[in-house]
Amino acid sequence: MRAFFILPAILWLLLCSQRVISHGDHPLARISIQKTVAAIDNNASIRAFPSTLGANGLNQEWVTVEYSISNPAIDDWIGVFSPANFSAAACSAENRMVSPPLLCNAPIKYQYANRTNPTYKNTGKGSLKLQLINQRSDFSFALFSGGVSNPKLVALSNKVAFVNPNAPVYPRLAQGKTWDEMTVTWTSGYGINDAEPFVEWGLKGDEQRRSPAGTLTFDRNSLCGAPATTVGWRDPGFIHTSYLKELWPNVLYTYKLGHRLHNGSYIWSQNYQFRASPYPGQNSLQRVVIFGDMGKDEADGSNEYNNFQQGALDTTNQLIKDLKNIDIVFHIGDITYANGYLSQWDQFTSQIAPISSLVPYMLASGNHERDWPGTGSFYGNLDSGGECGVPVQNMFYVPAENRAKFWYSTDYGMFRFCIADTEHDWREGSEQYNFIEHCLASVDRQKQPWLIFLAHRVLGYSSATFYADDGSFAEPMGRESLQKLWQKYKVDIAIYGHAHNYERTCPIYQNICTNNEKHFYKGILNGTIHVVAGGAGAGLAEFSTFQPKWSIFRDYDYGFVKLTAFNHSNLLFEYKKSSNGSVYDSFRISRDYKDILACTMDSCPSTTLAS
Repeated sequence: MRAFFILPAILWLLLCSQRVISHGDHPLARISIQKTVAAIDNNASIRAFPSTLGANGLNQEWVTVEYSISNPAIDDWIGVFSPANFSAAACSAENRMVSPPLLCNAPIKYQYANRTNPTYKNTGKGSLKLQLINQRSDFSFALFSGGVSNPKLVALSNKVAFVNPNAPVYPRLAQGKTWDEMTVTWTSGYGINDAEPFVEWGLKGDEQRRSPAGTLTFDRNSLCGAPATTVGWRDPGFIHTSYLKELWPNVLYTYKLGHRLHNGSYIWSQNYQFRASPYPGQNSLQRVVIFGDMGKDEADGSNEYNNFQQGALDTTNQLIKDLKNIDIVFHIGDITYANGYLSQWDQFTSQIAPISSLVPYMLASGNHERDWPGTGSFYGNLDSGGECGVPVQNMFYVPAENRAKFWYSTDYGMFRFCIADTEHDWREGSEQYNFIEHCLASVDRQKQPWLIFLAHRVLGYSSATFYADDGSFAEPMGRESLQKLWQKYKVDIAIYGHAHNYERTCPIYQNICTNNEKHFYKGILNGTIHVVAGGAGAGLAEFSTFQPKWSIFRDYDYGFVKLTAFNHSNLLFEYKKSSNGSVYDSFRISRDYKDILACTMDSCPSTTLAS
């Protein structure tokens, strides 16, 4: 009988969730590849130079593309393809919703021919400067007429390639399963039959040691649907992860990525460095950046035609600019918005490499990584574009027991972070609920006073329009089960993405503010402060015209959150603008350990008198 009532509730949840998912189509999805026809024009031309990239060791280079056509139109466009020999044969459809295209693969990026050429419509001549990254294959450039809705292939360029397209690139640091372990993940074109991957590392200036790396990859059959399995497919290469163990807290280490080829020669990356994590409870300055929904953007302006992720580079650049004051980063879901166009994962790891190569870059799973019908996702949406979690689980390391279930805990000095996976069931009685309670209950608050809950979808409070219109001001059923855990274990701050804006609540429990202070909290909070930090890059989300009493601060702009623990008694929270890095909202918490021990409503277990 119980299942009879649960099923309608889940159905209602899934129906409600459909309203949340639309952030505009992926720019590459605007190209009607299935309608492409070959219309080679001998009077048209396109060429790219230089043809050889990366001779100086760089994995990111600019190329100039020059083109001409006899009958120019304002919707002519340039597509960048990789591999260069993209197929023009008919491809079989992966499902009945996808027509067999004449081009088997989407471009990795595109740009309109007249974007930087105001006279193009009259002269039929133009040029573009485009940025390429090392992606394990060569490139070609194609000139199309007919716009993106009826593309006609008019001319094809020469090939452009990096000196070593297989080179190890874009390292991603992440905390291991213990505080004194750092993992390094990177991408290359070398499989285990080609070379042995490893990391050479050690204390700066000391003798270096070598740690072997495991290797993963995936193919189309691992994915769940189109476009990931059709026009969005691109070989992901090989993903390697090495585990650097028994690190000394807060010490600087250097490292570089290596591959030993079977002929005895070596392929090396450049040199990098990282600072090991503090031990749990260590009293040192600890600075944490948190945001969701960043995605990627192109420095050359490609692909950006529908306000898809226009703030992503601003956020990335601000973090790079202030990296000396950042110790660890949490990107809480909606990572690349690749939406099944797999080339975008390389683009994203290249974008964040200046950050992820120096500080741990930790993830939570979002709907645009995981959701796909019939794959075990809590939601039946199509948001992942057929990826169903496979690329993110391979491209990045998280210290989860099972990366298909993307929940985990991690300790960083005086912080304990409990990271939920909102694309799986979190309700009471579920496997994830039990994990969350254990994560919150097992922390020693005398050593780690700052307890932070992270998740992608808003399980707490948000007055974004799509939540307010549903009347829940959060994910349906979001806080029903979890709020008693947040209260019982005195979670200080819960931070979410998904709503593309910034919002901060009062300390709150069961919809009621438990503290009237707004900027300086002294002693016990009596509730949890809930924060939406989903404005890191993707198109912004409107707020409801009604602002609830619990909503202290709202901002419709791009930004990110920074937490600074000065010691066991003092924490600073800051919300910063991505455009200029300025602080736009902040508060402090100051308290002693005895304040955490104090009981508040529903925060201490009931007791009975001994007879």
